[in-house]
Amino acid sequence: MRIVFIGTVEFSKKSLEKLIAMKADIVGVCTREKSNFNSDFTDLTPLCQINNIPFKFVDDINSIENIDWIKTLNPDIIFCFGWSSLIKKELLSLAPMGVIGYHPAKLPHNRGRHPLIWALALGLKQTASTFFFMDEGADSGDILSQKDFDILDTDDAQKLYAKVIDTALIQIEDFVPKLQNNSYKTIIQNHDLANTWRKRGKADGKIDFRMSSVAIYNLVRALTKPYVGTHIEYKGKDISVWKVKIITNAEQNIESGKVLKSNENTIIIKTYDGAIEMLEHEFKELPRVGEYL
Repeated sequence: MRIVFIGTVEFSKKSLEKLIAMKADIVGVCTREKSNFNSDFTDLTPLCQINNIPFKFVDDINSIENIDWIKTLNPDIIFCFGWSSLIKKELLSLAPMGVIGYHPAKLPHNRGRHPLIWALALGLKQTASTFFFMDEGADSGDILSQKDFDILDTDDAQKLYAKVIDTALIQIEDFVPKLQNNSYKTIIQNHDLANTWRKRGKADGKIDFRMSSVAIYNLVRALTKPYVGTHIEYKGKDISVWKVKIITNAEQNIESGKVLKSNENTIIIKTYDGAIEMLEHEFKELPRVGEYL
């Protein structure tokens, strides 16, 4: 089974390493030379060079030039794991077996953008790792493999990303032989159950201390590294916040956003229903006790 692989992030690299270890027939890789919007961008070319796999740097995966290059590789199937733009009809129909995509959510629920960030920010307790046959919609094709896993209250973006990779590699080991011997089965998605998460913007990462302590905690852990981080506006500047702790014994007759404690080791700020302590942040000038954020 001749496979063309498309990807450009850390998840892509781990998946490609797994396929190589399984001795899958990778006949070509499409990737990016650099990325300004993938915070987990990873260079796949050293892996290709070590394993003598042809590769091509692409920007528009659907361009005539790139489709023509893929055609020369004569793939039976295309794996698209970790790519931020839609695959269009001509490429979807190029390989006889189709294109396998990936989405870290329990499809048909939670299609769309930033699935790991939204799952954490919304405080979900469970999600899933889903491989599916891509169609012209977004995350709407028939499911090839889906595996649930829990989201713990202590999980942040890095920990959840690692869980996604660990889960997905188990699935790859299971479904690739089934694709090779044509013993795989698929599940049609129930589109009536589907929702689509929107693209997040800068405003979605701003901490508003009128939020509950849990909501702020979830937002911070959702956007911590490898993502862009949450931020607080202070004296006209955006101050990044990477880790917080919930304080449950704060007085309730104090307004949201008031700085309760501030020194080199501790910054505690009142929230709607309690307080949070900022454990990792980029304040160079600490806010003063009594100020409002």
